[in-house]
Amino acid sequence: MPFRDRAGSRGGIPATMRVFFRPPEGAGDPRIREQAPIVNIPRLRGSSLALLRALASTGAGARFLLSRMGRVYGLPELRGLPREARADLDLAPRPIAGAPARRWEDAGLAEEAAARGAGSRLRRAFASGAHSPVEILERVATRVEAEDFGLALHSPFICCDWERARVAARESEARYRSGSPLSSLDGLPLPIKDEHDMEGLVTGAGTAYRKVPAETDSTLVRRLRAGGALLFAKTHATEWGMNPWGMNPHHDMPRNVYDSERGAGGSSTGAGVAVSLGLAPIAAGSDGGGSIRIPSCFSGVFGLKPTFGRVGRGGSAFGRGSVSHIGPLGPSTADLVDFLDHTAGQPDLADPPTAYADDGDEAPAAWRAALGRGVRGCRIGVPRTEFAAATEPIQRACHAALAALEAEGAALVELDLPLADQALAVGVLSIGIECMGALRDDLVRFGARMSDDLRLSMRLMEQLPSRDYLGACRTRAALRRGVACAIAGVDVLAFPTTAIQPPVYLAEEAGVAAADASAVAGACRLAFLANLTGLPAGSVPVAVSGGLPVGLQIMGDAWDEASVLAVMAHLERIEVSAIPSPPARGELAG
Repeated sequence: MPFRDRAGSRGGIPATMRVFFRPPEGAGDPRIREQAPIVNIPRLRGSSLALLRALASTGAGARFLLSRMGRVYGLPELRGLPREARADLDLAPRPIAGAPARRWEDAGLAEEAAARGAGSRLRRAFASGAHSPVEILERVATRVEAEDFGLALHSPFICCDWERARVAARESEARYRSGSPLSSLDGLPLPIKDEHDMEGLVTGAGTAYRKVPAETDSTLVRRLRAGGALLFAKTHATEWGMNPWGMNPHHDMPRNVYDSERGAGGSSTGAGVAVSLGLAPIAAGSDGGGSIRIPSCFSGVFGLKPTFGRVGRGGSAFGRGSVSHIGPLGPSTADLVDFLDHTAGQPDLADPPTAYADDGDEAPAAWRAALGRGVRGCRIGVPRTEFAAATEPIQRACHAALAALEAEGAALVELDLPLADQALAVGVLSIGIECMGALRDDLVRFGARMSDDLRLSMRLMEQLPSRDYLGACRTRAALRRGVACAIAGVDVLAFPTTAIQPPVYLAEEAGVAAADASAVAGACRLAFLANLTGLPAGSVPVAVSGGLPVGLQIMGDAWDEASVLAVMAHLERIEVSAIPSPPARGELAG
């Protein structure tokens, strides 16, 4: 049953909303808000981090550290919320739809004008005989073997499976010659994040101790193979997905493709770098707290976290909790659709939330049609609190992108999102406790081989009072309902992907564990909302500021990836997303 506002309709604008008007030229810009205060704690590493980790193993020490680090994430404010900010516990957080499916007037724009997809170019080349899957795979192999990674410095891949991929490429080439490709993914080189089981390869999950090869393929890998994709490599992930700026002391992590002294984002670190460097037309990622959208933003590419339950998670080492999602990263909106076409909307017996979707048969056609829908008549909600969380350069870049959409016929509607400013605190507790529960046995068996920053986080979560966690769960339930009410009056929400640009990741920090609560807060503050609600959200590049990419996040109603994709595709059509490519980027079909 759709969740509606008190008026029972999505036609009127709630009192908390008003239409945006741009100021006259030369006037101060009232859209740019003073950034919300941030509590800064210095980055900790080496002996100081080890000391804190040891301190956290005692009850008194953990309580002291929680009181200090909790200020960065807003835990005191969360505890002080009034009773009305907590709803009944919701132990099965099924995504709440705010209104019936959105269908603003379809402009019927030509798909190709919006969808300059790398995948579509390769398919045309395969069909015409200009290139073959075998040839393209060898181009990727040559670049990887030449260590041609530009400012990223290191490979985005933790391991490769060239032998099996070459067999698949020859089979794909034969299908194209006979005019019978299996899917839109057939013949495309597609790397998998190192959390998904691939038969015969180790699923390392960013750790130093997982060494046993997987015996079977994950649900995702099985579906991609069935579509003819060439699964040639596994991409680097941060340790158990718990570092959002791309640091992992156990591996040679790729740096930011635009600046070798910045992080590439996490936890789908290698996926973002591989796509940005042109080593893959699509990459599979996952997102439990921004882990697709953050690296997409930091790498200047497109990324989509679908609705919770849209893509099956069976065989994922990161588990099947209440916040994790599987989705794609790509150089174009069309590439994201190619991925969804063959992986989403099908029930996964190993992942019960995939039974939530009731539009599995119709959704793929809607996603494809969205590429040409345009934005005329689209109502875009612009949340005040979410913009105020970001730095001024990020706010300006995102407002400029929204102004371009307004010029194309979209209506910008300023609004309030109830409790959105609590998303960071709620997310830290929800995600942290779920991770601690999933890793408890590993912490006992392999704790000495885990990094100090992860061990510190787990020890703090162990000492967290149950009242804080349960209170966060109740606030999450209220947040989900509040967002459903707010989105009922618009078609999508738009706000920055991250509150900060990529954090520093210096050469001397290679192989060193580090804890940086301020960097985590800046990267995750605006990402957690979509994970806590389960709503679809994508990141699209809209500018380069100070030499680093800026991403705009588009968030839709439950099961309405189509509207998110429509807005992202139009930003691509009008070339707002056409930011400068990083050094060392190559074109597979160039």
